[in-house]
Amino acid sequence: MARKKPPILTLTPEQESEANRKIQRFMEARFELDLGSFEAAEILDLFTREIAPHYYNRAIFDVQAHLKERFESIESDLWALEKN
Repeated sequence: MARKKPPILTLTPEQESEANRKIQRFMEARFELDLGSFEAAEILDLFTREIAPHYYNRAIFDVQAHLKERFESIESDLWALEKN
């Protein structure tokens, strides 16, 4: 059996419990599926290992773009302070 890759993000036990309950409520409301805590935890594990990294990487990219804009603004402010 293939070894699972480690999750890129982790939750506190309280956050994990809440996420599992939300998955259970969603599956019941949307698909009329009554999942146990084990099944909800498996779905959360899938999202944590396979989908969350895409959101994480997107957030990093967005922060890099934002910081680049901020640094360019600071640089132009510094040039404006330069004395001749």
